[in-house]
Amino acid sequence: MAVRPAPRGVAHFFRKLGRRTQVALCQLPLSLIVSLLGVATPFTWPSLLASPAYVAGIGLHLVLFAACFVIPWERMRGGAYLSIPVLDLLAIGLLRNGAAPHLPGLAILVVFPIIWLAASGMLVRSTLVLSAVGPFLIMLPTAAVSLPHLTAADITSLVLFPLMMLAVALAIRFASLNMRIQQRELRTMGEELRELLWASREREELLTTILAATDVAVAAVDRSGRYLLTNNRQRVFRQATGVEDEMPGQGHQLLFGQDRQTLLPPDKRPINRAIAGESFADYLVWAGEEPAQRAYSTAARPLTSENGRLNGAVVVYSDVTGWVEALAAHEELISNVSHEFRTPLNSILGNVDLVLEDDAELSATTAQRLTVVQRNSERLLALLSDLSATASAALKVHPKRTDLASLVESSLSSARAEADRSGVGLAADVPSPLWAYADPLRIGQALDNLVSNAIKYSPDGGVVDISAGASGDFVQLRVRDTGMGMSADDAARVFRRYFRTDAAREAAIPGAGLGLSITKMIVERHGGRVACTSDQGKGSTFTVTLPADGPPPSF
Repeated sequence: MAVRPAPRGVAHFFRKLGRRTQVALCQLPLSLIVSLLGVATPFTWPSLLASPAYVAGIGLHLVLFAACFVIPWERMRGGAYLSIPVLDLLAIGLLRNGAAPHLPGLAILVVFPIIWLAASGMLVRSTLVLSAVGPFLIMLPTAAVSLPHLTAADITSLVLFPLMMLAVALAIRFASLNMRIQQRELRTMGEELRELLWASREREELLTTILAATDVAVAAVDRSGRYLLTNNRQRVFRQATGVEDEMPGQGHQLLFGQDRQTLLPPDKRPINRAIAGESFADYLVWAGEEPAQRAYSTAARPLTSENGRLNGAVVVYSDVTGWVEALAAHEELISNVSHEFRTPLNSILGNVDLVLEDDAELSATTAQRLTVVQRNSERLLALLSDLSATASAALKVHPKRTDLASLVESSLSSARAEADRSGVGLAADVPSPLWAYADPLRIGQALDNLVSNAIKYSPDGGVVDISAGASGDFVQLRVRDTGMGMSADDAARVFRRYFRTDAAREAAIPGAGLGLSITKMIVERHGGRVACTSDQGKGSTFTVTLPADGPPPSF
């Protein structure tokens, strides 16, 4: 089946032709019909050969067709070639009036020059006048000859035919005008599209430059996990994981968890989590093998359509190897310093205890001063214990089936003497037994920290209340006090290491700002979480969420 060329393609082809060829093609239909008439005349209407007007009309048509090729129209003014259709009207008038007795219908041939004139878009008023006057003048000689016997049909033809040709010219003129308007609109749209394309290419180049210059790896993937966009850093990351030619998140990849030894299962890999619809940040993975292993902090955000449909995701990989190694060195330093200080402090405490046991030989002033040494040495030893606990390598949990009610009871018993000295009441509302999947030693340490903090930050007395309950797969512990409280900004930062509120410093409440950070670390090592809500002057509530009896579910 033949394929029709598109109209715009034909127009483009016509415009590429030379002006002479264009004029000849416009004249060609009429010239073909007149040529057929000239060939058929000797056989069909031989009497017409005796009509000078008829022969002159055919001859004029032949001359006009030859002029289309001979005259250099491209060198002449724009509308000069329209003389051809104007002279066609004269030639058709000669043909029609020369063959009137035999071929009165030849007047219809005026439609060709009229279409040409109307479609040219030039000499608009002249074209419309010629469209009506030309056919009228062609019909007039025949009507004049039969004037004494002029019928109503002759009058109708004399008036109606020019009006019909005028209507044809107007229709073509309007259609041509509409087409030109559409062409202008298309050209305008084309220019706008070209500008948009140019702007899009500029933005693409800018994005490519930015991605190439950034020091993080970026990967945009579609719903199936195929790469849409990556940068050089991302390609380096892929090479480190040994999957340069594989689909993202698939196949064997050298991606390890935080222990740097356990391979991540496919559903825990950053890209697979991202295309599953997860949004996360600060997800630490290790890529490659020793000694070239690198740490990456990953983050992901989903790409969604306007109707909320997941179209893919963007995953960002930040190389944090230096930061992780510096943190490990920091923790190792803390652990080593704590260990080095612990030995002489234990020696000091041991000797002070021995001296104080024989206080009968000591004066009251000496005993008092030794007691101050003992109290401050114990405080330093507790501080060293907190510093040691902040080193992640030193904090390990061994969860098992544990009754939290007994831990709460033990924590309150340990804190009762401190509470009595501070004038703080202790209360508990905990069902017994209350089972959780926890390390009793570490959770006991976390509870002691929370209760001790609640008492410490209730300098004017009050009540510290512990409540607990189970909720689905989790168990919640709440430690609430009626003490000094804190602002919302301070509550958001209270779990940061070494953080202390201005109010606590002004009140000279002792502490190093490590207890709550240790508590948070302990709870998170269990797969749980801890939160704080507080109101200035009205107290604070700390909520610990732990897995119920069984392995911790993922949040």
